[in-house]
This record gives sequence, structure tokens and C-alpha cells, in this order.
Amino acid sequence: MRSNDMLLNYINGEWKGSTGAQALPIVNPATAETMTHVPLSPAADVAEAAEAAQRAFQEWRRTPATDRVQFLFKFKTILEENLDALAQCITNECGKTHKEGVGELRRGIENVECGCGIPTLMQGYNNEDIARGIDEHMIRQPIGVGAMIAPFNFPGMIPLWFLPYAVATGNCFIVKPSEKCPMTQQMMFKLVDELGLPPGVLQLVNGSKETVDAILDHPAIRTISMVGSTPAARYIYRRAAENGKRAQCQGGAKNPVLIMPDADLDTAIRILADSAYGCAGQRCLALSVAITIGEARDAFRERFAQAARDRVVGYGLDDGVQTGAVISAESKARIEACIAKAEQEGATVLVDGRGKTVPGYEKGNFLFPTVLDGVPQQSETAATEIFGPVFSLMHADTLEDGIAMVNDRRYGNMACIFTNSGAAARKFRNEAYAGNIGVNIGVAAPMAFFPFSGWKESFFGDLHGQSQHAVEFFTETKVIIERWPKEWSRHF
Repeated sequence: MRSNDMLLNYINGEWKGSTGAQALPIVNPATAETMTHVPLSPAADVAEAAEAAQRAFQEWRRTPATDRVQFLFKFKTILEENLDALAQCITNECGKTHKEGVGELRRGIENVECGCGIPTLMQGYNNEDIARGIDEHMIRQPIGVGAMIAPFNFPGMIPLWFLPYAVATGNCFIVKPSEKCPMTQQMMFKLVDELGLPPGVLQLVNGSKETVDAILDHPAIRTISMVGSTPAARYIYRRAAENGKRAQCQGGAKNPVLIMPDADLDTAIRILADSAYGCAGQRCLALSVAITIGEARDAFRERFAQAARDRVVGYGLDDGVQTGAVISAESKARIEACIAKAEQEGATVLVDGRGKTVPGYEKGNFLFPTVLDGVPQQSETAATEIFGPVFSLMHADTLEDGIAMVNDRRYGNMACIFTNSGAAARKFRNEAYAGNIGVNIGVAAPMAFFPFSGWKESFFGDLHGQSQHAVEFFTETKVIIERWPKEWSRHF
């Protein structure tokens, strides 16, 4: 294998080859073409990065916040200048459309912008005379070295949920990209290399489970930020906690939407088709099950099925494509097995996306939009995060029954309702057990200045990514109580 066929790590301000001998191919999901290889970095590489970060932290934490954010201002500009090239990279390694790649990066850049406000966001508070002549202050200080374990489905955006806040608050940070989609971070860190940051402040280590375990076990790494499946999130949260680390672990989802009889179906169907089938259903905020209420069932079912049939599937860089490929042949086979399981459990495959190909890309991992009708509430299908372009239809007689169905599930990432009734919307947002709520919204993704919430088995931790939650996660509070007696002041 030629050296230029292998991605590099970025450690202590330098590009370095991994010391490990193992690597994985990175395959374009649409064309089945091998584009490069990613090394599976061993614990020694993680240790080198962690130790470099620990050394850099001593000076970086003392750099004024107003100076630290100057690097973020520059980073925002460089990201925008390279937006199209980054989006193309996302399409080629992840399978989504170019438009979706651009949108992903825009949301990531919002967090860079938000991080530029750290001089204000990081402020503490104080009180004079908590007792006579005694003052009390609370300040925030950086924790030290943090690490981020990234998923494959948003290789550009999700690291930016955490990285800007970690760096701006005075921490040093290590990114471990998904071994399925590492190319976007490789390109992004080439931009990082242009910022002139002190060596060790930002680092990139490629790898898989051995790399993750080394991150979780290294004593210099104090915080863990992670997005992935619920089993992975639970494992990482537990192991991080056992090692005394602070962790925020975003897990899986099975996001429901209630369709009320008074909903604007033209708007709802257009929005829901984009939510369910955008990014080939491979996002934690994809709506994956509609619960129609009362008489909404028949009208919604047939019109949504037609919208699914009308979606244009293909290579994400081609014009007019609305749904790209799923990440791998293994993922495609798993999703098809989930559809077969739904049939066995009594669901009807109203629109079947299996067994189809895209002309010119016959080897691609394409699965066309699928609609499952009549999925039983207590079935395995109703509880499984399929993570593909598969949408389930269920039914309830009343709003109250529908909310009960929303809440009778292990996940609590997002729940939505489509209605023209303010009373119904208010009841839903008050009673639905989910961290992100959408009212006539298909993807209730919080802006950068709100936390990306998540409840139940969709999140493990206390503080979420983005906004003030991120500032609190990456800082420790220190309380100072001080008194200056008059007789002491004579000596100063």
C-alpha cells in the first residue's frame, strides 16, 4: 500500500503516520470505489496525543479567552471558504447528497460562531458582603484534555458540536473520527493546521475500538464527548465513569410524529418525507414512525406512500438527487433484514425499497424509500432504530392515546406533532417524553445557542452538546470566599 493511500494522524502540530499495522478501506457508498485507507491507531498513538495535549494545556489555559476565540473567528472563515470541497468529501465518504453536506456544515459553523462568544458565556458571578467584610465569587476554569468520539453520519458537523467550546474555554481537544467516514476530518484538520494554534491544542487520532478504549482509559483525558448508537453510548459512558471522566454520550433514537386530523397534509408530507428519507434515514433526528390520529389515517397513508415512491435516489453529487446511499453493504443488508422482520411481525410493506438499483451505480449501497403500514406498537420493529430510509405507520384514536404511544418507548431523542390546534400542540409539548420537540417541524434540530437535548436511552450524561451546556461541560466551577481585614491591608 502506498503511503498516500493511508490517512494520517495530527499530533502535536504535525502530520504523522500511525504506529499500528492495521487499516481499513474507505469505500464510496454510491460507487463502491475504494478511496483511501484509515489506520487503526493503537494505544501508543493515543498516549502520544494525550501527553502532547496535557503539555499544551498548561499554557493554553492561561491564554486570555479573547485571544483564544480569535482562532475560532479565523476557523469560521476558512470553513466557509472551503465549504463546497468539504461537502463533496462528505458526499463521497458518507453517501448523502451534496445539499445535505452543505447543510450539515452550515450547522457546524453555527457552533464555531457560538463558541466565539466564550468571553461572555464563560463568565462567573459574585456577591459582596455575604457576611460583613466577606465577598464570594464563582469562576469557571477549563478541565484539561478532552476527546470526541465521532459517528459516521455527520462527519463534519458533530465534532463541531464540541470542539469550538472545548478550545475556547481553554481546554485541549482530541478528535477520533468514525473509521467509516474519516476523510472529512482529515480535510478539516488540514484547515486547522492553517490556524497557527499552539501544538497540542487540537489533535486528530484515527482508529476503531482499540483507539476508543485507549481514549477512555488514558488518565490525562478528562472529558469524553460522543455520538453514536445506544449500545455504544452506554458502553462509553460506563467505562468513562469508571475511569473518573466526565462524559456526554448521545445514543440512538426512534423518533415519532403525531399527525392530527387538522394538520396541513401538503406541508406535513413534504416535510416528513425529507425528514424520513433525507441522509438516507441515517440521522438521529430522522422521523421514523408516524402515528395518525383518528380520521387522519387514510388520507395521510396514501399520500405519504406516493411521496416515498416519488423520491429521486442516486449518487449525491448528481443533480436532482434527494436520497443517497446508505453507508455500507452490511448496513444495507441489516436494513433489509429489518424490513423482513416487520413483515413477519404483521406489518404491510406499502412501499418496498428493496431490490432496486441506480443506473450507472449498480454496485452502490442504495435502498429506496420504504413504508411499513400497520406496525404493531409492541413489536420489535416499533422499538428498533433501523437507521435507514424506512418509515413506519401506526394509528391511535385520540391525541391522548397517541401521546401514550410516543411515551411507551425506550428512546427520547425527538418527538413531533403536526396540527393547526394550539391546544393540541401545547398538550403534546408538555407531556411528550423527549428532549427535542417539534411542532409542525420535521427535524427539531436545536440551533447552536440551544443544547442538543435527549432523554431516556437517547442520552447518557447530564450536560448536552452545544451552547451553555457545552460551556458548563468543559469547565469546572471554583468558588472563592475572601476577607481582607483592615490591619492586613497595611502590609500591601
